Amino acid sequence: MENMEKMESGNTLGSIRIADEVVEVIAGLAASEVSGVVSMSGSLVGDLANMLGRNKNLTKGVKVEVGEQEVAVELFIIVEYGVAIAEVALNVQKTVKEAIESMTGLKVTKTNVHIQGVNFKNTQENKTKEEEPRLMK
Repeated sequence: MENMEKMESGNTLGSIRIADEVVEVIAGLAASEVSGVVSMSGSLVGDLANMLGRNKNLTKGVKVEVGEQEVAVELFIIVEYGVAIAEVALNVQKTVKEAIESMTGLKVTKTNVHIQGVNFKNTQENKTKEEEPRLMK
């Protein structure tokens, strides 16, 4: 397969191949589990493909470059309003690096996090609830 990279297993049984998409799924799932991350953000073309059902949502907002023993990761995320963005980004970097290295054995050389937006939805919902008139009994 064209989109697969070879990783030597270090034994006489053969070789192990890990597809780029597998690394993308691992990175996307790990990033989305970090507190403060609302969602992953894809490109306009990627978002349209998701809406048409032609793309798997698990790799949305993730790009990887996989070498023989190393991988570089680009993540595009949307964060929750009110969080410390730098802290969330650092946690994403650490979590993604640990997940990829522990599951694949590949060394993560860099994990770039791009903040694509801030989600205000929860803040607006709380504000409208507070502004609703209260009836007294």
